[in-house]
Amino acid sequence: MSENIKEKIYECISRDKSVYTSLSDRIFDFAEVSGQEHQSTQLLTDFLRKHGFHVQTGCAMETDFRAEYMNLSGGPTIGILVEYDALEGIGHACGHHLQGPIGLAAAMAVRECLQDLPYKLIIYGTPAEETLGGKIILLEKGYLKDMDIVLMTHGGPHTQVDRKCYALENFVVTFHGIKSHAAIAPELGRSALDAALLSFHAMEMLREHVREDTRMHYTVREVGCPVNVVPDKAVAEYTLRSFDTSYLDTVVDRFFDILQGAALMTGTTYEIQRDRPFKSKIVVDRLNNLLMKNAEYYHAPRIAPPREKTGSTDFGNVLYEVPGSCLRIAFTENENAVAHSNDFLVSGKTPMAHNAIVFAAAILASSICDTIQNPELLRDIQEEFRQKKQQNESISVKNE
Repeated sequence: MSENIKEKIYECISRDKSVYTSLSDRIFDFAEVSGQEHQSTQLLTDFLRKHGFHVQTGCAMETDFRAEYMNLSGGPTIGILVEYDALEGIGHACGHHLQGPIGLAAAMAVRECLQDLPYKLIIYGTPAEETLGGKIILLEKGYLKDMDIVLMTHGGPHTQVDRKCYALENFVVTFHGIKSHAAIAPELGRSALDAALLSFHAMEMLREHVREDTRMHYTVREVGCPVNVVPDKAVAEYTLRSFDTSYLDTVVDRFFDILQGAALMTGTTYEIQRDRPFKSKIVVDRLNNLLMKNAEYYHAPRIAPPREKTGSTDFGNVLYEVPGSCLRIAFTENENAVAHSNDFLVSGKTPMAHNAIVFAAAILASSICDTIQNPELLRDIQEEFRQKKQQNESISVKNE
């Protein structure tokens, strides 16, 4: 793509910077938690409707949306995902308030600066990333698969892309035993708490026999008996993680064996609530490199190498279906800041955060224009994704 267009993109976004920073600040002040982002959704969709996007709301959740704009007919379909949920009790300490304005600014810049080629832009509003995994719910309803590539952004201490994210499985297990008096008739009791504690101990034994990237967490959620009563009910929660989705499946199978063994040893029964699984990413290096090339062109703040490790995100599930990437944009003064912290929170409405909107939107818009103007680049991105997904599926079959 010519430098003239890149400069025009930056000028276009900078010209309307106050519009996008105002949107960001208002979403920050709303601080709506997962599934309750009604005002944030309304604010973003009102803007999109006003600027000619066809908007559908409530696709799979009350606070999601899908907005589409087509320029001429045919051409590639480029997706932008935006989150806007805050953290309960904290507010926007993860930078999600920046994503909607960045996505809108990028889309508007593409529209203004690239009018002679066919393409379709789709912006998905994806709520509840922090809790329910809104993107997973949208995928279950058939959405998020209608794009040739998909991009999103996230605030951070550095400007970079991600290499990995943890696949995650979460379980709430309720053990059922038999209540009895712990002193007078302990032999009649069957302790649900004993079953939970045995499962915890078995997981500690399992730690020695799993890959180094595997993480296992557990806690007691509920017991509710006095000390002199054998508890007939215990609720425990478990989280399992790995950078490899297919390997995590094998760990889950071993976890099920642990539950069965704990119940057998204690004479109890159990029931499992299995949450929606978060998958690890299929990383497309060509797309990562494209984003960082444009970040360097615009001299984005605090450019850094790719993050080799990150937590769990429902974006990983999307990247099992569509080639994509997430640009992290530096918006906080503290280079050592981490998400869900006060550093992120106090940075939310600062000049650096406002400048980050312009940088990230320009990088996103330029990368989108690059793929639209260069069909061979788009084909290479899709082919890399296809090959890596095929490799992943082959590993999964072997593990089975």
